[in-house]
Amino acid sequence: MFAETDEYKSFVEAVFMQSIRSKVPRVFSCEDGFSLTELMIVLVIIGILVLLALPKLMPVVTKAKATEAKLQLKQVHTLEQAYKFEHDKYSTSLSEIGFEQEKLVPQGGQARYKIEIVTADDKSYSALATAVVDFKQQWSLQCLGGG
Repeated sequence: MFAETDEYKSFVEAVFMQSIRSKVPRVFSCEDGFSLTELMIVLVIIGILVLLALPKLMPVVTKAKATEAKLQLKQVHTLEQAYKFEHDKYSTSLSEIGFEQEKLVPQGGQARYKIEIVTADDKSYSALATAVVDFKQQWSLQCLGGG
């Protein structure tokens, strides 16, 4: 009878464990990895979040890239003013005023804007920054008279 009792206990424990396993969610299952459906759902959610965030981030990215052009045109302005004080005229050459164009992105560099002096004479000059990648923006700087 003792053997029957141990068998009975084992049977009851097995039935009890089976019923608990069927009612408890399979959070801690022995299976490794995720199903293809779960991965696809996660990718769709990430895609939706990116689509929601992208329009809000684009003006920030554009503004940051435009800052590069503005800073380079400001440097050209400073160099042109120094050149004007020495030579009584503005220069049409970037190298003549001491401005070195950094390598552009298409040439393996990091500069996104090509800087050029469009016109220059005794009284004024005009410089232009043209985007070579992304948004194809142009920024211009015109200086008339003494400053």
